Amino acid sequence: MRWVGVSDRAGWSLLQILGLDICADTIVGDQMQRGISGGQKKRVTTGEMIVGPTKVLFMDEISTGLDSSTTFQIVKCLQQIVHLGEATILMSLLQPAPETFDLFDDIILLSEGQIVYQGPREHVLEFFESCGFSCPERKGTADFLQEVTSRKDQEQYWADKQRPYRYISVPEFAQRFQRFHVGLQLENHLSLPFDKSRSHQAALVFSKHSVSTTELLKASFDKEWLLIKRNSFVYIFKTLQLIIVALVASTVFLRTHMHTRNLDDGFVYIGALLFTLIVNMFNGFAELSLAITRLPVFFKHRDLLFYPAWVFTLPNVILRIPFSIIESIVWVLVTYYTIGFSPEADRFFKHLLLVFLIQQMAGGLFRAIAGLCRSMIIAHTGGALSLLLFFVLGGFLLPKAFIPKWWIWGYWISPLMYGYNALAVNEFYSPRWMNKFVLDQNGVPKRLGIAMLEGANIFVDKNWYWIGAAGLLGFTIFFNVLFTLSLMYLNPLGKPQAIISEETAKEAEGNGHAKGTIRNGSTKSKDGSHDKEMKEMRLNARLSSSSSNGVSRVMSIGSNEAALSRGMVLPFNPLAMSFDNVNYYVDMPAEMKQQGVQDDRLQLLREVTGSFRPGVLTALMGVSGAGKTTLMDVLAGRKTGGYIEGDIRIAGYPKNQATFARISGYCEQNDIHSPQVTVRESLIYSAFLRLPEKIGDKEITDDIKIQFVDEVMELVELNNLSDAIVGLPGITGLSTEQRKRLTIAVELVANPSIIFMDEPTSGLDARAAAIVMRTVRNTVDTGRTVVCTIHQPSIDIFEAFDELLLLKRGGQVIYSGKLGRNSQKMVEYFEAIPGVPKIKDKYNPATWMLEVSSVAAEVRLKMDFAEYYKTSDLNMQNKVLVNQLSQPEPGTSDLYFPTEYSQSTVGQFKACLWKQWLTYWRSPDYNLVRFSFTLLVALLLGSIFWRIGTNMGDSTTLRMVIGSMYTAVMFVGINNCSTVQPIVSIERTVFYRERAAGMYSAMPYAIAQVVIEIPYVFVQTTYYTLIVYAMMSFQWTAAKFFWFFFISYFSFLYFTYYGMMTVSISPNHEVASIFAAAFYSLFNLFSGFFIPRPRIPRWWIWYYWICPLAWTVYGLIVTQYGDLQDPITVPGESNQTISYYITHHFGYHRDFMPVVAPVLVLFAVFFAFMYAVCIKKLNFQQR
Repeated sequence: MRWVGVSDRAGWSLLQILGLDICADTIVGDQMQRGISGGQKKRVTTGEMIVGPTKVLFMDEISTGLDSSTTFQIVKCLQQIVHLGEATILMSLLQPAPETFDLFDDIILLSEGQIVYQGPREHVLEFFESCGFSCPERKGTADFLQEVTSRKDQEQYWADKQRPYRYISVPEFAQRFQRFHVGLQLENHLSLPFDKSRSHQAALVFSKHSVSTTELLKASFDKEWLLIKRNSFVYIFKTLQLIIVALVASTVFLRTHMHTRNLDDGFVYIGALLFTLIVNMFNGFAELSLAITRLPVFFKHRDLLFYPAWVFTLPNVILRIPFSIIESIVWVLVTYYTIGFSPEADRFFKHLLLVFLIQQMAGGLFRAIAGLCRSMIIAHTGGALSLLLFFVLGGFLLPKAFIPKWWIWGYWISPLMYGYNALAVNEFYSPRWMNKFVLDQNGVPKRLGIAMLEGANIFVDKNWYWIGAAGLLGFTIFFNVLFTLSLMYLNPLGKPQAIISEETAKEAEGNGHAKGTIRNGSTKSKDGSHDKEMKEMRLNARLSSSSSNGVSRVMSIGSNEAALSRGMVLPFNPLAMSFDNVNYYVDMPAEMKQQGVQDDRLQLLREVTGSFRPGVLTALMGVSGAGKTTLMDVLAGRKTGGYIEGDIRIAGYPKNQATFARISGYCEQNDIHSPQVTVRESLIYSAFLRLPEKIGDKEITDDIKIQFVDEVMELVELNNLSDAIVGLPGITGLSTEQRKRLTIAVELVANPSIIFMDEPTSGLDARAAAIVMRTVRNTVDTGRTVVCTIHQPSIDIFEAFDELLLLKRGGQVIYSGKLGRNSQKMVEYFEAIPGVPKIKDKYNPATWMLEVSSVAAEVRLKMDFAEYYKTSDLNMQNKVLVNQLSQPEPGTSDLYFPTEYSQSTVGQFKACLWKQWLTYWRSPDYNLVRFSFTLLVALLLGSIFWRIGTNMGDSTTLRMVIGSMYTAVMFVGINNCSTVQPIVSIERTVFYRERAAGMYSAMPYAIAQVVIEIPYVFVQTTYYTLIVYAMMSFQWTAAKFFWFFFISYFSFLYFTYYGMMTVSISPNHEVASIFAAAFYSLFNLFSGFFIPRPRIPRWWIWYYWICPLAWTVYGLIVTQYGDLQDPITVPGESNQTISYYITHHFGYHRDFMPVVAPVLVLFAVFFAFMYAVCIKKLNFQQR
């Protein structure tokens, strides 16, 4: 990367300070696409804020996911910015190391929403000593401050031996601080008015944004263009699908079959124009998903005054124009002359202009909907509803003369009406239509073009071309302005999570016991036994009576818990893991090749050797980006790409991933869980799927599984949260610390022998981290093998580990061995290296270790710590140990399970269905939205097509009735397809984790996902059918009503399954939306409504028979009108019966219904089957 200019040099310097220079050209990534590490993402967020000229910074938990050495360097840099640049920074940190804590000038200690202390850091311990509490010698001040106000932890710090301990509440601390000399100085300082002579004019800001509008626009255009290039696949895919649809349309409406002889020929051209209109309208639907995914970052930038909303929306709109021009030209070049529209050049370019304006209007409409709705599900519903109204009231399904007077306003505000009229006027005013004559009803000659416009209820005035074009342009501007205003004034949906103090919660719970009020998070299990509650009370008593030292406190609590846990109801087999010379490569990123790197592969792990043993808690550490998570993924078998070399063994036998998944657990850093289930339900679900029917000779009954779940909940201290909904991170449900414990518990209920934990304490304060580490220690003390990656641990947490595996950047081992008491063995190893400074008193060994082994230290000492380790005695000892563990013990056998999964296929299906049932029942944002949409559509169409079924006098009315049925089913089906996509996309992330854990096969999961939709679609179809059937006044006979319900039900069902299938074959939701929208157009074209089956060319008739919507239209028309012998008026033909007209015009036969009905069922089955196959075979997660 080449940096020029002052701002670029500043940016590059900041990248170096934050340690991001090594990944400057790497994408950030997300849950589906692997990018930079978690710690690097956190530093990107920090850098984004401090790169500007800001003088006041509020920084929340910037150290999450960072190692303590990097955190120290960043805070040291910020300290210099404050002192040299006279800036003001307020920073919240979760687990600051002592040396990082000492960099701060002032401290604000908050607890339960009250300020306990605010003032110089040097006086904070003095204040608490005045209250009777002292900080132990090997305890970090920050950790002490976070625990001393807690009811559970306070007693261990009581230092006044002259008085008995008494719990001091947070309000009492706050009152004492007001009487403390620092509190008195603060009060005196605040009581005096600010001395204005000390102020400076530069403190006043006269502009809302830091840089000029021109620079903001340039930066925004550059970023938008970069994102377009990075998402080029989406735009290429979108253009290709448009080309395919254009080729299909041009061969369906092929000019050799298109004539200009009479009105019937004219209506075929009307169908071709309508298809052009609808395809280019649906083409804009992809903008909705693209816009929604960009909103979270936009709202963050907007609220931080990076730029105004219009600076974001303007490049968004303008940079789409070239793509729209290309797509419009491609569409018109492929279709215009091939179909055989008017050959005049001016009409060709006027047609092209209209197609371009339709695309621009559609893009603006869906962007506006995204800005107004701000949620994927609600936006898809809003988009489908808007399309429905514009579609029905556009003048082609229901002519203007037939629209009820209470809906006529909708006709004038439908953009499709303007596009439809302009396209038709441009075509039918051409000479080849105007130079031919037909006789009207009175026998008077009339120009064929005029007769065609009148017959289609289109405005006859030729000026309607320019009126229509102006209308489309006006709507384009209006929708984009609306998009801008919505982003300017509306806030993101979802409220921040509110968390009350533990003491307040317990007090409320106690009141619930006393008064019989409703409690959240009941501690009772389903049996509600008194013995269980007494057991929990005894456990809490043990937890509160801990020793005074932080390390011994964690260890003693662990041993107390282990006393319970060693006698857990289910036995397990302790297993050791050894690995020798493990290497891991990925394909060289394209960006690095562009910079001249010649290698085809990038090596992330280099000759890593080590072992993990039962009952030993191992810390896997290293600076951010050293390869900790990569090593864990490789050992756990979670990598989906790359190249792995080396020998990995379990209990001396080569690792087999199929069997290893059965005896291992993996606690991911992201805490991925289904949001709509409770804590206890999550554990029961995991236990029922992962625990076998027998362990040894012991039968594992359902009661024993429930008992084991309760034991695990007690082990990880989740009893009080058993009935709490898991929720979405940071929005609803559990706090971060509670989610960490749930992640551990979900793996523990599988009764694993080996557990991997990826950063279990990241994002937690010191006290919450201690609770999680207590859980981890309890787990180890049951005899399991546990490995944790960990960042910036406090002294307490670090010394709770037994062994350490330390990696340097580049994935090389620089230490592997025991920590020793007070980390003595590790310290002795590094201090023995020439030039490494001795550790200071009270210094955190974890921080010291990372500092003395950093890249800068290697440069200073002119040595490579990895090479030093390779030649050390410690490495030789580890090699011997690995060799020993690589040999199976006599009398042991390799892991073997008679089946791949713990449960049978039926058992997996039942468990998955149980969870899906709970999830769907608790998902009103999905089911309530689609139910409300269906109700609204039924009422809207019922009022628009009010009692239309009673008037069957002519073919125009019949076509309107058919159009109403077709439109209703199509749009409700499209909404079902669109709204199920984000649900399946979210659950797919959970599915990847659960499948990798060996919980179930893909097929039972997919079948459960398919089956759960059946009752919900049934309810949806029931009230839809009753409303539509009654309001449109179709014939009330049992057979006709049943067929209407049957056809609607399976149509809604196959649309829903089609939406699920599109997600399963797409890497992300955006591509799934584009893919689905492409087939909406083809479904429309071959439905038999726009072009009747007899007029479809024979080379395309095969697609008609595989188009699901064609069978729906066939069934609806035949069952309602296929047997009616009432006379009907057909323009230009003699009177005929309705059944005769349907048979000869549409090619429908009533005796074909025994085929139509099972085919509709088969479409639903086919899409469901394809979803199941694709979810099983395709994996788009890149790890």
